[in-house]
Amino acid sequence: MEDNNSCNNDWEKRIMAIHDTMDVLSGKWKISILASLCYHGKRRFSDLLNDVKGISNKMLSKELKDLEINRLVKRTVLDTHPITVQYELTEYGKTLRTIIKHLLDWGFEHRKKIIGK
Repeated sequence: MEDNNSCNNDWEKRIMAIHDTMDVLSGKWKISILASLCYHGKRRFSDLLNDVKGISNKMLSKELKDLEINRLVKRTVLDTHPITVQYELTEYGKTLRTIIKHLLDWGFEHRKKIIGK
């Protein structure tokens, strides 16, 4: 009986970890923002607006703040005139590169299967 409880407890921990991951990465824009930073390195706010088609200024600002809170993205204010703000992945954020690469690969394969392109 204890083995069954142990197995259920392990499963619950795994599901909780998946839910935690999805809470951090959920939404329409976060993966695209992370992918841009992953493939381009440091980006200004306006660069990210151009990279992530369809996102509004307000939503990009909100999503970047969420990613900063979760220590995935670092915001740096440069002493220029006018002031320049750059965003980049933190070392912790860089741990998502493999996941983003897998999502990219899966997306290409899925697109081929569904629409043949």
